Amino acid sequence: MRIPEKWLRHYCNPPLDAAGLDHVLTMGGLEVEAREPVAAPFSGVVVARILTAEKHPDADRLQVCHVEVGQGEPVQIVCGAPNARAGLVTACALPGAVLPGDFRIKKTKMRGVESGGMLCSGRELGMGDDHAGILELPADLTPGEDLRQALDLDEEVLELKLTPNLAHCMSVLGVARDLAALANAPVQLPTFAAAPVSIDDRLPVDIQEPSLCGRFAGRIIRGVNAAAPTPDWMKQRLERAGQRPLSALVDISNYVLLELGRPTHIFDLNALKGGIQVRWGRQGERLELLNGQTVEVGPDARALPVGVVCDDTGPVSLAGIMGGQGTAVDPERTTDVYLEAAFWWPAAIMGRPRRFNFTTDAAQRFERGVDAETVVDHLEYLSQLVLQICGGQAGPVTDQITGLPERRPVQMRLSRLRRISGLSLEAADCVDAFTRLGFVFEQKAVPAADGQDADAVFLVTPPSRRFDIAIEEDLIEEVIRLYGYDRVPTRPPLARIQMRPAPESQLSALRLKRRWADRGYQEVINYSFVAEEDDRRFRTEGEAIHVQNPIASHMNVMRTSLWSGLLTNLRLNLNRKAERVRLFETGRVFLPAPGQPAGPLALAGIAQPIHLGLLAFGPVLEPQWGASPRAVDFFDLKGDIQAVHPEAKLQFVADTHPGLHPGQSARIQLPDGTFVGWIGALHPQLVDALDLPGPVFLAELDGAPLMTRTLASARLDSRFPPAIRDLAVVLDEAVPAADVEDEIWAAVGQDPSAACVRHVILFDQYRGKGLENKEKSLAFRLWMQHTDRTMNDEEVEAVVAMVLGRLTARFGARLRA
Repeated sequence: MRIPEKWLRHYCNPPLDAAGLDHVLTMGGLEVEAREPVAAPFSGVVVARILTAEKHPDADRLQVCHVEVGQGEPVQIVCGAPNARAGLVTACALPGAVLPGDFRIKKTKMRGVESGGMLCSGRELGMGDDHAGILELPADLTPGEDLRQALDLDEEVLELKLTPNLAHCMSVLGVARDLAALANAPVQLPTFAAAPVSIDDRLPVDIQEPSLCGRFAGRIIRGVNAAAPTPDWMKQRLERAGQRPLSALVDISNYVLLELGRPTHIFDLNALKGGIQVRWGRQGERLELLNGQTVEVGPDARALPVGVVCDDTGPVSLAGIMGGQGTAVDPERTTDVYLEAAFWWPAAIMGRPRRFNFTTDAAQRFERGVDAETVVDHLEYLSQLVLQICGGQAGPVTDQITGLPERRPVQMRLSRLRRISGLSLEAADCVDAFTRLGFVFEQKAVPAADGQDADAVFLVTPPSRRFDIAIEEDLIEEVIRLYGYDRVPTRPPLARIQMRPAPESQLSALRLKRRWADRGYQEVINYSFVAEEDDRRFRTEGEAIHVQNPIASHMNVMRTSLWSGLLTNLRLNLNRKAERVRLFETGRVFLPAPGQPAGPLALAGIAQPIHLGLLAFGPVLEPQWGASPRAVDFFDLKGDIQAVHPEAKLQFVADTHPGLHPGQSARIQLPDGTFVGWIGALHPQLVDALDLPGPVFLAELDGAPLMTRTLASARLDSRFPPAIRDLAVVLDEAVPAADVEDEIWAAVGQDPSAACVRHVILFDQYRGKGLENKEKSLAFRLWMQHTDRTMNDEEVEAVVAMVLGRLTARFGARLRA
């Protein structure tokens, strides 16, 4: 926000120099980002009056001007500006002048005619971007006067960086109020005299939506001269505040906005048909705005309505945002106007400008809150400016109120202020702060909770302009702000830390990540927002949780799987010529959970479990001489999971998933049958859709079971040699090898004579000659060992026979010949 310093000092002029003023504002939360003069540095430029302007004898577009520059004799200057004419007061750079960019002026000849200087445009002097012609200055300036002094070009403009809670400072008067409080200086508040009423014309107004508009005031002014020039003092203030002057009526409305922070609108009365209605936009209604954009004003896809001001034909303005082209004032045809000032509820404006891909100064203020008590006062001020500059006859003010913001008292405890700020402030400091801010407050003493001295409590009623004062912490901020952030001592934070137990049976997330990093996988971190289309590919059931206000159109739902992000990472790596990719991610997924209550770490109705996602693509090993190249497959990824998480004893059961290859996918479960995830190859259709060069293998597991591990227990090592036997059994091809291995361990656990079995390893699988069509042979190696003696052959054979008997009874297995 740009504020000319003299405009600010007109309302509040503390005894501070430029550096002191910047420091006070910045320490009060109104950060001064920059301070710069109105115009770039230049010298040797004076006010000049063109006495004559004649056509150049040898050039069609040049004129030979005789210019009065305060030197007694006129100076001859050749100029090509189309607006150069006799009687014009402009800027002249004399020989020896230095313009911005170190451009030096000297006498020269142009097409054979001597030129003793240069008549300057605004851009050549660093006073704007206008280069269509030379400057046109007020006629009352004295030729020969230094231009910087004549136009006060050394005035400095402050660039303020305002935080969103400082909506009351989005005006010159608002900043002046805060400056007065911060510097403890007087503030000169404007007076709002009622404009003289000479006609009785009124425009009927019907507020149909009280939730949209709380107050609507307006008046008719007839016989205005819309083509009247904007006063130079107003144009100067607008330009220096960053607002380009357009026409008198528009400039007056913009001036009131910048000075008072009050957005207003001026309608061409003759373009309005009938009375005014204030309501929500309806489906199918359209409006052409002042910026030339035509918009739909009906509810959007989220059924969010937008407010409109209508006449009998339909919408003529976006409420609190921007006016319509059809009722805009025009300097050539407007004679009667309707002035409008209103209070729009902030909730009715929030988010609406973004729907149309733009924002406005009015919307920025209304969505943060504009004073509802001063609507009529500011309308009177606007009316006075219109009558003074454009003339006309004013009708009475019509003011309708459907509801105003309730300003409830806010309580602040002195003890709370001290605890939050760490400062030993007294009640007198709070009284001083609230008084300087102009707050209405009451002070009382209440018994302290700890039995110590009574605590001072303040009940503060926020002014109607301060929408940011709602809770105790807001008042604490105001007291500290006026006390001075620079006076707050720097102290290290002190807090008591209670060490939480870290059970050995729980694997930390960092340890889990290190295991996969040690396995050769690289960690990635992705957004939790994904495109609904990408997430739907891997969703087995239900719907995703939609983001109400997505930061981008392709990030509109909360992810239910980590795979969409991993595949995006894969494509980015492949685009950069990566050949072998191993990725993992640990992060939350978001699933609808109707009936789930809210808790310290839980949201009502939304489950947020932590998942582990894995992706493998490309060759199994990096290129090397010791092994033949081979592409990664299902069993490589499965083996990685079993190697990294052996304590989980995960089981893999063939099953189908919509995003995985029908013949290469499996459900992952715990020994008790609890489902924990999926593994498999990406579906071939998705491989083609994502334009991937080869098969991709994915896995996703619930993180909680993976972080639980069995504590190690001590066991004696045997000094005696082991007995090793290989057991090859023939059984039906449909029997999973994992079920056979589980049955062997079950037999070992249930028969005391088999307690000597230490290891069971599947080392061979055979199909072919010697077996029936639908049979297979599985070979297991049993490792048996006692800790107190050497096993004899009878004991070993008894264990093998017992295991074979269990497999025969369960699966119909027979010993392979």
